[in-house]
Amino acid sequence: MPDPTPRDDHDSPWKEALEHYFPEFLQFLFPHIHTEIDWTQGHEFLDKELQQIVRDAELGRRYADKLVKVHTADGSETWVLVHVEVQGDPEPAFAERMYVYNYRHFDRYNVDVVSLALLADDTATHRPSTYTRNRWGCETKFRFPAEKLLDWHKRWADLETSPNPFSVVIMAHLQAQASKDGATRKGWKMRLMRLLYQRGYGREDILELFRVLDWMLRLPPALEDAFIQELTDFEEQAKMPYVTSAERVGHKRGLQEGRQEGRQEGEAAMLLSLIDAKFGPPSDAVRKRIEAADAETLLAWSKRILTADTIEDLWT
Repeated sequence: MPDPTPRDDHDSPWKEALEHYFPEFLQFLFPHIHTEIDWTQGHEFLDKELQQIVRDAELGRRYADKLVKVHTADGSETWVLVHVEVQGDPEPAFAERMYVYNYRHFDRYNVDVVSLALLADDTATHRPSTYTRNRWGCETKFRFPAEKLLDWHKRWADLETSPNPFSVVIMAHLQAQASKDGATRKGWKMRLMRLLYQRGYGREDILELFRVLDWMLRLPPALEDAFIQELTDFEEQAKMPYVTSAERVGHKRGLQEGRQEGRQEGEAAMLLSLIDAKFGPPSDAVRKRIEAADAETLLAWSKRILTADTIEDLWT
């Protein structure tokens, strides 16, 4: 029996792709917004500020979310905030959550906030872009730009011919959704790797995009070894051994550390949810203690909560 394909982990690659290619992300999917930003002044990710704002919200299955400070090209505003949500599963209350995050950001910073949704689920009919409330003549209507990744199946030729590196991220995501067997995934993974070289990307971009592809298009061990051998042969012929050089060892180490970090974040979120359900909202001190713990400790605390009478019982 062939090795099962490992469970997909989309959280880390989407976060990494947005951090490394945020201007390219906007240029490819929201070009009208990209042109309104003065990129010469740089941009700043406000991850801690975002987490403080959304910490107590009801969350669906998200792949990534980013809050980014940018400067306007026309100089009408010193800076604005761009909030990006990459949503993994259809969520009935998604539009409401986008609205809540938007007004929380505005209430805190008192600047224009632009909310953008990247709908990465595989349900074609799920297309939220508006939230409304109306009672006795008092009405709220909130619209936000939303891009449905499934639509890019029909525009696959545009993805393959675009020089924008974010097109590769989208292709990898779509093939990870569509290709469940390892052999098909291996074929697409190699095809996309060849595309990186054909486009003439430099060594840094190829290594970065390889990390994203490796996360999204995970393979069982036997097929992964076959993929690396095929990639090694290809890089030798191209005389560009970027990935299959000694840096592959460093990449594996970094990938393992990244997955460990993702596991730790998941265990912490689960434990905080259990504490909230059993004892009420956790204090800041409890949150800090949980966020500082390793994955094994978090798992032990999660088991203890089943019989704990107080939060203090978790630590002993």
